[in-house]
Amino acid sequence: MAFTSNVPLDPSLYGLDPAALEFFKQQTGITEEDDLKHHILAVQAKAFAVAPYPCIYSFGFTRLRISRHPKYQSVLQLGRDCRSALLLDLGCCFGNDARKAVADGWPISQVISTDVRQELWDLGHVLFRSTPTSFPSQFIAGDCLDPTFLSSESGPTPRSPPDLSSLTSLNGLHGELTAIHASSIFHLFSAEQQASLVRAVASLLSPAPGSIIFGSHVGLPKQGTIREEVLGMTVEMYCYDPESWNKLWEDAGPFKTEAILKEVIGPNGEIGWMMVWSATVTR
Repeated sequence: MAFTSNVPLDPSLYGLDPAALEFFKQQTGITEEDDLKHHILAVQAKAFAVAPYPCIYSFGFTRLRISRHPKYQSVLQLGRDCRSALLLDLGCCFGNDARKAVADGWPISQVISTDVRQELWDLGHVLFRSTPTSFPSQFIAGDCLDPTFLSSESGPTPRSPPDLSSLTSLNGLHGELTAIHASSIFHLFSAEQQASLVRAVASLLSPAPGSIIFGSHVGLPKQGTIREEVLGMTVEMYCYDPESWNKLWEDAGPFKTEAILKEVIGPNGEIGWMMVWSATVTR
């Protein structure tokens, strides 16, 4: 889902909540709020020129979705309890959620991020004023709907932990991941694509009890298609409701599922729904 890059950006949409403001100050080293705003707007303009996505237009990349999730603290505990725990951020954009997890204690060498475009991760270094040396977390570019990149068909069981530095797809991580964060990604796809992606992502989780995938995306009280005008484009999104979404995961593996809808108010006062969910391996 993308606009054309000649759509004018709207700086009035910029706004950091207190937690995000503190995080961006710490991560960028820019402590003056006006300077920080100017920096973020500059990176947004560069990003929108190459990837004109709604989340970039609306400053979705400045929101810390991972740390607002009710399972976040228990996920961090998994990272403390298991020395080899691996965390994947699926659909990472600039990597703000992966960086938040690292800032909160998850070992940087055990975090993998992925998105469809390498440029987004590179611009993350610009945004956070880092380099691959100063923030040596693993990134893999690829299309999560492409079975050569992510398939539900797992290969031979590996005899040793994966070498993250040599990964070229997520298929090398089948059965290896302790936690997967996936926010604002599933609703980008059709109902059939979402169901297929659920099965593929489920195959990445370790079978160890407590392994978890968690996230949030647009939902509905009753599943169906949303159609709305966004910047002159008709946008369609297929949205599951909590019951049908839970069933997708329960059909994909031995999961305890939780999903709730939260009402959100759009910039023009419109009412929408965000589904906050998780699926935890039970056996």
